Amino acid sequence: MLRSYNTPFFVTVLSETDTRQLRLEAIEEATSVVVKVGTRVLTDADGKLDRDRIECLAEGLCKIADSGRQTIMVSSGAVGAGMGKLELDERPTMVSQLQAVAAVGQTDLIQAYESALSKGGRHAAQVLLTRADLRRRTGYLHVRNALRQIHHFGAIAVVNENDSVAVAELKTTFGDNDGLAAQVAGLMHDAMLVILSDIDGLYDGAPEAAGTKKIDLVRSFDEGVFGLAKDAENSLSKGGMASKLTAAQLASSYGHSVIIGPGRDPHVLEKILRGDPVGTLFLPRERTLRGRRRWIRGSAEVAGKLVVDAGAARAILNDGCSLLAIGIRDVVGTFKSGAVVAIVDGSGNEIARGLCNYPASAVLQIKGQASETISDILGHCPDESVVHRDNMTLKA
Repeated sequence: MLRSYNTPFFVTVLSETDTRQLRLEAIEEATSVVVKVGTRVLTDADGKLDRDRIECLAEGLCKIADSGRQTIMVSSGAVGAGMGKLELDERPTMVSQLQAVAAVGQTDLIQAYESALSKGGRHAAQVLLTRADLRRRTGYLHVRNALRQIHHFGAIAVVNENDSVAVAELKTTFGDNDGLAAQVAGLMHDAMLVILSDIDGLYDGAPEAAGTKKIDLVRSFDEGVFGLAKDAENSLSKGGMASKLTAAQLASSYGHSVIIGPGRDPHVLEKILRGDPVGTLFLPRERTLRGRRRWIRGSAEVAGKLVVDAGAARAILNDGCSLLAIGIRDVVGTFKSGAVVAIVDGSGNEIARGLCNYPASAVLQIKGQASETISDILGHCPDESVVHRDNMTLKA
């Protein structure tokens, strides 16, 4: 069983033997590996698709698959590849232009993966997703089943956000492929998430500064960890270290180990498979999300908010209680029974989210009331709790 820790987030003294053992435990327990690679890694200085890089990545992916593990590649690069193919110097700003560039680049991207993976005896299976594909429970399960079947056929899924149809105005984007990779990892049991970056891992300061050191191990997430993220704007890429840390935190809450590693190392995946000390290893949380709770926390659309008083917040956070009507002070949004809602304290901080047993209109009528009065107020009482603990996840 891979060990979890509650000591400070970075290791001041960690022997090479201990580092290797932790990494070997992580990879040995992983029955599936989700690899995410970003635009900065996949494109050259001119913004064109780096086919040599894809060849190296494909070789590593095939070795992971040959070890018997389900192997999934979450790949950025469609917009970057399209920019190179269309000889564009700057990333377009209009949504329709970005959609068109992504559509042009996607063909090059998947062809490059198919050509490279075929040399290792594997096929590339293109999977394009939008957030809408995962926010419904049925869609979430369909995607998971499709990925399993792709593995059964001996192919490697190459997943990307469907940029040609997903637009921010419709609220269907994942925001970046780091978040998409974490959600894909959430579909799997006993997975490892590998996020390949143009930076070798998480550093204790600006990576380019003298004396800065790479952190080999992150034991738990706190504000200090996120304070180390130093993002730089880039015309091709949407993600940065902060995005990668958020994705790592989500995957860790699922019980998955995460490695943020050097995407430009041609043998990085082989090294990870061997347990070599590359990049930064993030250990999984001791208490992890499973089943429906995993979908609620990572993929489901949040339809509204329930504002609770201090007593209800303490009961949820400290005692593992369900949310009762008496602890609700306000309702934000319009939603149906069974919708996923965020539970926030009086300051607006999200403390949990879960499936609401009542529509918003009913919660407005029973908020602040004792459970035994619900039937008198509404004429029926389908559940004494508004959000049951079994259908609730705490804020990571």
